[in-house]
Amino acid sequence: MTKYLLILGLMLAAPVGEARAQLASPVKTEPDAAAPADPQSKAPGLRARVLELAGAMGNDGFKLRDGLWSGRLEPGQPRRLAVNLFAGNQYWFCAATPEGFRGPKLALFDPQGKPVTTLTHDGPGLAAGGVTAAATGRYFLELLPGSGSASDFCLVYLFK
Repeated sequence: MTKYLLILGLMLAAPVGEARAQLASPVKTEPDAAAPADPQSKAPGLRARVLELAGAMGNDGFKLRDGLWSGRLEPGQPRRLAVNLFAGNQYWFCAATPEGFRGPKLALFDPQGKPVTTLTHDGPGLAAGGVTAAATGRYFLELLPGSGSASDFCLVYLFK
């Protein structure tokens, strides 16, 4: 039985080694103009900054939702994220852009498309909006660049 497991392990390890070798080899490609910018490559601190802001809410018992939303904000082109919120739960949405920019602008809309009043926090390149959901449903979060010029962003949200 042990001999069988050893042979099976060696057979499975060989393709993994080949795949690793292929991934490690450098490949030159032309950048795709249509692909969204990766904020982690241009501003490696965005994720750390948004998680630091979210950590402050974590001290009040909020839990970070799985996932991280990132991309590029263009002037006049809001980015929208559909989120399922549950009645009575509290939520915080936290976003970060590079420090040289005024904080991004966050707006939340209920399932009928009406604006929802949120508590807000703004800082250099940071924004947060807090809300207690009045009804269960699919809400829409809208994110715009605060300074009016294009920038990368990173967004997370928390619940309690």
